[in-house]
Amino acid sequence: MGNNILDKWGCSAAQKQAILGIPKSSFHRYQKDASTVSLSSDQLERLSYLANIHQALRMVFSNPDNVYGFMAMVNHNPYFNGRTPLSIISTGNFGALYEVFKRIDSMRSGQW
Repeated sequence: MGNNILDKWGCSAAQKQAILGIPKSSFHRYQKDASTVSLSSDQLERLSYLANIHQALRMVFSNPDNVYGFMAMVNHNPYFNGRTPLSIISTGNFGALYEVFKRIDSMRSGQW
């Protein structure tokens, strides 16, 4: 599931590995068959945040181009400061994933 969302966001293999926190060796097995890889609680939580980001974007936008394109769009709101949400979560830092989720989730209630 997470891999499909990341594909639609236009992520490279390296970005996917960083975002999911999966080493390169396990990543290739994960892509072929996710059921062959045991995920840690950290990795499962990362997948949960990805699903929640995707769900929030689906609630905010009706246009699929925005739902899937938002993560690659330059954002000038506070915290993003001209960066794309994808570039921030691609650092692999769990805190960055949480912060991006929190800000996207706040869009649902019009806090931006």
